[in-house]
Amino acid sequence: MDIAVVSDVHLGTYGCHADELAQYLGSIQPQWLIINGDFIDGWQFSKRYFPESHTRVLQTVLEMMTNGVKVVYVTGNHDEVLRSFSGFSLGNFLLEDKFLLTFNNKKFWFFHGDVFDMSMQHGKWLAKLGGLGYDLLILINRSVNSLLESLGYEKYSFSKKVKGSVKAALRHINNFEQTVANIAIENGYEYVICGHIHEPVIKKMSNPQGETVYLNSGDWVENLSSLEFNDNSWRVKYFSSDSFEFPNTATTIPNLQEINSSHTSPLCACKSSEKKVLQKLSL
Repeated sequence: MDIAVVSDVHLGTYGCHADELAQYLGSIQPQWLIINGDFIDGWQFSKRYFPESHTRVLQTVLEMMTNGVKVVYVTGNHDEVLRSFSGFSLGNFLLEDKFLLTFNNKKFWFFHGDVFDMSMQHGKWLAKLGGLGYDLLILINRSVNSLLESLGYEKYSFSKKVKGSVKAALRHINNFEQTVANIAIENGYEYVICGHIHEPVIKKMSNPQGETVYLNSGDWVENLSSLEFNDNSWRVKYFSSDSFEFPNTATTIPNLQEINSSHTSPLCACKSSEKKVLQKLSL
């Protein structure tokens, strides 16, 4: 495997599926492991809750580094305290706010995505409050699912139902994806890989200037998903207790046509709000 991407693990919270993640990470040996933000949840971190399974995830990542895997930790909003140390490297470990990888003559742009989330820019306290509500919803959902499984019924996701039924949530996700894709196209990046919104997906996106592939690695709270790149193709991988399964709808992206990136400025075709964000990313 060439590249594996995980994000939104939220170690230190009750919703994190640390056992499953440790099992997954222990089963792979990629050249690159990209941890794309919100790995440790600094917003809700407490010494009272960091169980052995969460520590085992950290140990597994360290073992991967020892075995030659290059690990890049890209910071997110929940682990933003680490942004003060961006650029730190030690052996096979690198800490960055964003990461541009050139691999097989293609450009892969990794960043968490919170910088494009207007709720983070203008209402951080509200976002933190929403995070607490989300964690409570996940805890209740787990209890309900345990009951459903004991009765022979399928699991049910409250948060997915809410997001799927609320038009504003869908519009927010669509706007986020298109904004990210526009800037990736403007910079000539063939792939842009995010986390943050807990929506695993692979899809081509375009505008009048060109096209790119937008990817999101999902999370390890609900979806238990990762991204894997091998043999010049991406796929979303979902954890299964029996085996690591690929959904029937898994997307494989063929090679893109070369994207013209000979621009005098990477800001030239962005909206004003996107320009400000890109300028912030360039700091």
